[in-house]
Amino acid sequence: MSTIKHPVGPRSDKVYRRRRLVVGLGLLAVIIIIVLIIVKPGSSVGEPGNSPTSTKGMSTDAPSSSSKPVAAADGGACDPANITVEALTSAPDYDADQLPELSLSLTNTGSASCVIDAGTAKQVFTITSGDDVWWTSTDCQTGAADASVTLAAGATEKSSAPLTWDRTRSAKDTCESDSRELAPADGASYHLSVTVDGIAAATPTQFLLN
Repeated sequence: MSTIKHPVGPRSDKVYRRRRLVVGLGLLAVIIIIVLIIVKPGSSVGEPGNSPTSTKGMSTDAPSSSSKPVAAADGGACDPANITVEALTSAPDYDADQLPELSLSLTNTGSASCVIDAGTAKQVFTITSGDDVWWTSTDCQTGAADASVTLAAGATEKSSAPLTWDRTRSAKDTCESDSRELAPADGASYHLSVTVDGIAAATPTQFLLN
């Protein structure tokens, strides 16, 4: 025996079925409207009332997978004609208990930034008295290294760590000696010359040992 109940009443079965269909479609339309109100198609996910995201001024380029060297990014190799090297001493004269501290500066006189190897492996400090070479920084140098430095147009860079001259004569075969010849003092005049990556200071810097 079938458990499905048939419509009861004076009207035919078709009329009741048609009414049920209309009612069902109406309920379906109401459900769809409610869903559309809740979901709000086309709106961004997040807080309500969010305005569309603007991409104006934002880069759309993906970052490079490999970084370029600083030298390549900041300029080409320096033209020696545009580089001014200056030899610097910490004082114009030194008392008997003072040791001269030596440094250098580099100035880019060009109109564009450039890169120079200004590492200790490319620096040479030389102290002379007349024609006599008393001390050269490379005679007993250890741990020399290269270092690329970017010089902006018109900028001057100074060495951060000065060298100290012990007021003795240097030679490659006396680096470990405790009896190296002492430089004459009592107002004796000396000159400091510097080269960086083969570029020499235009003039040496004079100083006195008292």
